[in-house]
Amino acid sequence: MKTSTEDKIKGCCHEVKGAIKEEVGKVTNNCCTEAKGNIEKNAGKLQHKVGVAEEAVEQLKK
Repeated sequence: MKTSTEDKIKGCCHEVKGAIKEEVGKVTNNCCTEAKGNIEKNAGKLQHKVGVAEEAVEQLKK
């Protein structure tokens, strides 16, 4: 599997996990869990975008 595809998949997984943690933190009124979830969600978005950029670079090389 290409690294760009791996980054996009892993990024989406981290986005989902982070969103779940963030919501659990909101429901349980735990600001630490909410913040960690927000950070993981945003890191996942960034990782997904890195995968998209890598794929674009691969397309330019062809």
